[in-house]
Amino acid sequence: MTKTISTIVGSALLLASVATAAQAGGLERGGYNWDLLFSEERFVTEGGVIYVMPDRKIKNAKDTNPADGNENFKKSSTSETPDYSVYKFGAKVGITPDLDCLGSYSQPWGVHTKPGSNWAGDNQNIETKISSDDWGLTCSYKFHVTDKGSLRIIGGVSYQELEGFKTRMVNGFVPLLTHGALDGTGRLNLSADGVGWRVGAAYEIPEIAFRASLMYNAAVDLGEVGGTLDLTQLPKTSTNPLSGRITDVYGTAEMPQSIEFKLQTGIAPNWLAYGSVKWVDWSVLDVIAFCPTSTKGKVACGPSSPARATSLDLMFQDGWTVTGGVGHKFNDQWSGQLQVSWDKGTTTGLTTQTDTYLLSGGLAYSPNKNVEVRLGGAIGILKSGSYGPTKCTGNVPCGTDATYDFGNDLVTAVSLSGKMKF
Repeated sequence: MTKTISTIVGSALLLASVATAAQAGGLERGGYNWDLLFSEERFVTEGGVIYVMPDRKIKNAKDTNPADGNENFKKSSTSETPDYSVYKFGAKVGITPDLDCLGSYSQPWGVHTKPGSNWAGDNQNIETKISSDDWGLTCSYKFHVTDKGSLRIIGGVSYQELEGFKTRMVNGFVPLLTHGALDGTGRLNLSADGVGWRVGAAYEIPEIAFRASLMYNAAVDLGEVGGTLDLTQLPKTSTNPLSGRITDVYGTAEMPQSIEFKLQTGIAPNWLAYGSVKWVDWSVLDVIAFCPTSTKGKVACGPSSPARATSLDLMFQDGWTVTGGVGHKFNDQWSGQLQVSWDKGTTTGLTTQTDTYLLSGGLAYSPNKNVEVRLGGAIGILKSGSYGPTKCTGNVPCGTDATYDFGNDLVTAVSLSGKMKF
């Protein structure tokens, strides 16, 4: 099995693995991927987009908190998840025969739920959206440890930016009392940035397309997450000094560390088998409290703090993703692959992110040795579950605003990417 076979088939494998990551647990979107670093050519560029179509449907929704207005006259079912796109770009340069560096742009984290304002659980969520941008530099140095095998030491850094918002019904009585002049909603806007790093190693035997790699991605400390709490759609009251105005708020959070092991090997002429196991420390995102900046230095901001103005209640558990697949080179122009994956749900009762089972496939076309175009697709099942009261950090009750269920739902995705190599 030649190096050329390894390159053509291996590049096709990249297609469906990206589509898989787009529907992973927690806040993962594109995730991290450094496979371009292993390309044999001295200069390689790659760009692509994934379009994901999750069809998560909420049913049996009930407003369980009468203090914020009884919303049970609204719909008990709704569609929660809009379609979304994920973009990426990378350029790898072989500085010497043994030293390679990869510059990358990706969107590792994100979420978008939009059940709307006409359902019984709008006091829990009307729309939530978080997006991210990651600019990274990753390098590897190769040591030839045997006649046929080599060891790579890998390291890199990333700068990340996150921004987002959450809108929900704060007081359903307000629209009735003000005859619609105010709608009773509140909105939390947030933004943050931070720096992360990674380290890893890989052992390769190109002759048989063998590669085993282990990568550790450190947590990204976002430090102080800044934002605003907009309660201008509530009347000003003496009982709530934040109502009727926009308040600067702050909180603290970090994006999780992760470890991923990947293995691939040739199993027959023009055939490749591969698999991976990834762990993500999503449990670091539990209850993210936000307090007025005017209270900074006077009282600690946390889930049980008397200064807490609002919070993002996630209470994630750690995530696991397992994938396996095969790739085949049909001829000098065409190669393809098929992959199955399982992603362990990260929800503990406060999100709809349950287990996901996905079947992915892709084709790669190379009209010449310098250009490659890849097209892929995926179809999967989002497992059923429910939302409701959950014990949270600091013994703060969470999920007491509404209850609802969701069944086994469908998720599909398509991906298009291109690669140039010299």
